[in-house]
Amino acid sequence: MEIVLYPDPVLRLKAKRIEDPFEPHWIEMGREMLALMYATSGVGLAAPQVGISHCLFVMNPTGDAKNRESEMILVNPVITKKTGKEWGQEGCLSFPGIYSDVMRGIEIIVEAVRIRFDDDGEPKAEEIAFAAQDFMARVIQHELDHLSGILFIDRFTPADKIRVKQSLEELERRHRETVG
Repeated sequence: MEIVLYPDPVLRLKAKRIEDPFEPHWIEMGREMLALMYATSGVGLAAPQVGISHCLFVMNPTGDAKNRESEMILVNPVITKKTGKEWGQEGCLSFPGIYSDVMRGIEIIVEAVRIRFDDDGEPKAEEIAFAAQDFMARVIQHELDHLSGILFIDRFTPADKIRVKQSLEELERRHRETVG
């Protein structure tokens, strides 16, 4: 499993809903995605970012693999409520070295199937609704955008789009070289 870099077309696809979120395949994929997220110093990773266009993402806002309490695997997540707005800096594993401020909701309510692992590593899946705010809400909104084919660069100000233009062109050039 590898991180897919911009401008790979899978990043622009609307992800498919997962019909059976309790299937072991999705649980194992979540486990692998968490390992990759930690290995690349991320705090969130959506399935399209590993080339799989399905509604699943993993996150741990602390970025600390030892902090399993903050770890989440969310399947078919949806935001049912969003309150407030604020600017905050974001980066993305699919856009190495690119950062900018993005406007996001401050507090959100999310519904999803959440997969967690107990102390013995056994998976537990449950349908949940929960509130998230501040940085955790930002991470969730960023990853949910990936499931809709929306990239954080789409939310940049015009000035920030100009500022990162050369970096994006470099990613595009590298992509052309690897694809052929």
